[in-house]
Amino acid sequence: MEVDPYVHAALVLKGLGKDITKDNITAVLKSAGGDVDDAKAKVLADALKDVNWDEALKAPAVAAAPAAPSAAGGSGAKEEKKEEKAEEDEAKKEEEAAAGLANLFG
Repeated sequence: MEVDPYVHAALVLKGLGKDITKDNITAVLKSAGGDVDDAKAKVLADALKDVNWDEALKAPAVAAAPAAPSAAGGSGAKEEKKEEKAEEDEAKKEEEAAAGLANLFG
């Protein structure tokens, strides 16, 4: 799995409560000793401008959460399978979206 330093720089900035701008992304990458592509930093900053961070950061935790064991008998098992299928579908959609975003940055 390849780690995209630009996305991680944006997450660091978000965690610190700083604005996610081209200049701030560039500063984080340079301070870590990385080479910076200004165009990639600008594209990422523009792409993240309207992101709902509460939803974006919550989504992976939901997809990774294990299904709760069912205390009920037969009908509980059917319900659990439906929930697992829904979680798998959601996780697949998130993976596809992440792959699409990753393609923006080579």
